[in-house]
Amino acid sequence: MLRVLLADDHPMFREGVRSIMESAPDLTVVGEAATGEEVVRLALELAPDVVLMDIRMPGLNGIEATARIRAANPQIGVLICTMFKDDASVITAMKAGARGYILKDADRDDIIRAIWAVASGEAIFSGDVAARMIDFATKPMQPLEMFTELTYREREVLSMVVEGHANAEISKRLELSAKTVSNYMTNIFNKLQVADRAGAIAKAKEATGH
Repeated sequence: MLRVLLADDHPMFREGVRSIMESAPDLTVVGEAATGEEVVRLALELAPDVVLMDIRMPGLNGIEATARIRAANPQIGVLICTMFKDDASVITAMKAGARGYILKDADRDDIIRAIWAVASGEAIFSGDVAARMIDFATKPMQPLEMFTELTYREREVLSMVVEGHANAEISKRLELSAKTVSNYMTNIFNKLQVADRAGAIAKAKEATGH
C-alpha cells in the first residue's frame, strides 16, 4: 500500500484529492497538513512514500518544506501540485528536491500516475510544465541562477522583474502582500548593489550577456 501525505491549505482541495486516493487501489492517505511547518512535522513523523505538496501555504512555503523534508529523509518523494507553472517556481522546486511537478487541473488518472511515478523514483511533469522545463534547459543560464547571494524567493522575484512584471503583478502571482514584495525588492537592490529596479534588470541582463 502506497502511503501519501497531503499538504495544501485549502480543505476542499485536500478533500477532493483524498477522495481520489480512496477510490484508487493500493493508495492510502496517512495524513493532511495545511501549513509548511505542519507538513514537515508530519512527514518526519509518518514517513510517507510520497508527499503531495502545494507551493503556496501559510508560513513555511512548499518549496522550503520540500527542502527540509528531503534533507531529513531522502527516501520521501515529493510531488508538487500547484496552480503555478512559472519558470522560477518549477526550477526552485526541483532544486529543493521535488521529484515531480503537476498542475492542480490534472485529472484523476494523471494525479495517480504521477504519485506512483514519484514513489518509483522517476521524475514526472505535467505537459505544460515539461514544455517549460525543456525550453528553460535550452536557454542560456538565467539571471536568477547567477546571483547565489539571493535567496530562492528573491531570485524568483528578480526573475519576474526581468520578465517585465510590476510589483502588483508579482504580489498577485506569488500571493504576497505589496509590502512583502517591496521588502524583497529592497533586499535585491542591496545585495546586487544597485539603486533601483532598472539597475537590477540591467545587472541581470549583463550577467547573461543580454
